[in-house]
Amino acid sequence: MAVLAHAEAGEIAARLRDLALDVALPPHQDLRAPENGLVMLRGRAGGDGAPFNLGEATVSRAAVRLASGEVGFGYTLGRDGEKARLIALCDALVQSRDFGGAVERDVIAPLREQLMVRRKQAAAETAATKVDFYTMVRGEG
Repeated sequence: MAVLAHAEAGEIAARLRDLALDVALPPHQDLRAPENGLVMLRGRAGGDGAPFNLGEATVSRAAVRLASGEVGFGYTLGRDGEKARLIALCDALVQSRDFGGAVERDVIAPLREQLMVRRKQAAAETAATKVDFYTMVRGEG
């Protein structure tokens, strides 16, 4: 689910389209149409202090049921209802015996690789700006 939440909606849709060319996706219906809402973000001072309300963030959620009965749920930060619906569809497909392996192999695994590449690039760019500070000790006497 984390991989799908970090992927772009267009990337997920493209992978599902490619999967549908190989294997016909099962019919599905929206149990909960994509909707937007707010969640409260909680924080702690210093990581171990008393919790406090930091602020709110927008989220989108959706729920999908396959014709075979599997139910999938999708949540994502922001106001992208279509992305939440695509995540819910992937969640339902992963639970299916017929489609679980194909979705993992053809949708989630490539998206995971893209996510890892982007994270490595960001880490390399951040590491390039690292500054090491050191103190020279003066010899006295």
